[in-house]
Amino acid sequence: MPRSVLITGAAAGIGRATALRFAREGWLVGAYDVDLDGLASLATEVEVLSGDVVTGPLDVREAASWRDALDGFVAVSGGSLDVLVNNAGIISIGRFADVPLDRQQAIIDVNLKGLVNGCHLARPFLRRGSHVVNLASASAIYGQPGMAIYSATKFAVRGLSEALDLEWSADGITVTALWPLFTDTSMVWGHDFPALRRLKVSLTADDVAESVYAAATSAHGLLGGVHRGVGTKARVLMGISEVSPSWANRLFNRLIST
Repeated sequence: MPRSVLITGAAAGIGRATALRFAREGWLVGAYDVDLDGLASLATEVEVLSGDVVTGPLDVREAASWRDALDGFVAVSGGSLDVLVNNAGIISIGRFADVPLDRQQAIIDVNLKGLVNGCHLARPFLRRGSHVVNLASASAIYGQPGMAIYSATKFAVRGLSEALDLEWSADGITVTALWPLFTDTSMVWGHDFPALRRLKVSLTADDVAESVYAAATSAHGLLGGVHRGVGTKARVLMGISEVSPSWANRLFNRLIST
């Protein structure tokens, strides 16, 4: 039985690139999303690679949807899950008071509630040696104006990843949070705001997918523990934030975001 990975938000962007990356290595890939047309075209791509993929609908906000996806996938994978990739996420750019409240709540539901659902409901299928990879963001270094709620959800992903990695370590399960900067996907297409203009898009979906694969297949000690920056810029910013005083981090964020 090949190793198994379940990926949320797999129909496009980072999730799709991640599914293809694991498929190329011979993994059984579970690709789940609300975009069924995108999943169908992904399955065709995986078939060209002679890979094995299981696709299905998943609204990460709904526990019942998670249960259906997990039960269906582990029935094929042999009852367990080697890697869970919590990738599904949405964003809105704009001043906090200008973003409608229902949209802000939707961001929390997908980015945080969806990830909590996945970690909690997938836990019975994780075994010694399993790994959870959570997509955080460099916006978890310091709260980002213009994307305040998105940034807040990624701070929560940061904290949850730390806590679960400690809780589950006795059972041989590791948890990693990946911190990419702006990536060339639909989440930034069409947007124009100060931080994006100053830091620019310097990552592709394939770059992040490579980091997901590396995180899922290596020990924490080899690549730097629970939190891993994706790309040179993110790693530099993370490193600086760890040694800089709070006022310096605040000043830097003011400079790049206004």
